[in-house]
Amino acid sequence: MAKKQRFRDTKKKKTTKGMEKSVKPEIPYASRAKRAKAFLTDIFMLFMPIMYAVIYLVMDGREGASEQKFLAWIYVMVPYLILLTVFMYKDEGRTPGARSQGLKVIDFHTLDNPSLFSIVFRNLMLPFSLFIPIFWFVPLFRKDGRTIHDLLSATCLIVDPNPPQNIATDKKSN
Repeated sequence: MAKKQRFRDTKKKKTTKGMEKSVKPEIPYASRAKRAKAFLTDIFMLFMPIMYAVIYLVMDGREGASEQKFLAWIYVMVPYLILLTVFMYKDEGRTPGARSQGLKVIDFHTLDNPSLFSIVFRNLMLPFSLFIPIFWFVPLFRKDGRTIHDLLSATCLIVDPNPPQNIATDKKSN
C-alpha cells in the first residue's frame, strides 16, 4: 500500500496523524494611521522641547546650531532616545504617543513586554529607520506594518488589549 501524500492534505487544509499545527495567536497590529499619530505625538511632546533647549540653551541660538549641525543632532537625539527608552521600560512598552493612541510595544516571539535590551536596541535602530530613506518603504510592503527597527529588535507595535486607565476620566466618572 502506498504512503499517503501529506502535501495534498496540507493543500486542502486537512491535518493527518502526526501533523499537528502550532497555532500562534493573532496579533492585533497597530494601523499605520495610529502609528503615525503616536509618532507625531512623541515628536511634539518629547523631541521638540529637547531640540529647543539644545538650540537656544546649549548652542547659543540658531547660528550656533547651524554651524555645528552634527553636534546639535547628537545633543538632541541622545536625550530623546534615552527618554523614549525610559518611558518604554517604565510604562510597559508605551511612550506618551503610544499611550494616547492605545498602543503598546511587545516582544514579537513571546507576546510579552519587551526586555530592556530589546527596548534599547529598538531605540538605537530608530534613527536608521528615520534617516535612511530606503527604510521608509519597509512597512509599506509588509502586511503587519513592522518597521526596520521592529524587525531587527524582534518587537512589534500592537493595539493594547488592556489600556491603562486614564486618571482624568476616572475622576470625572466619580
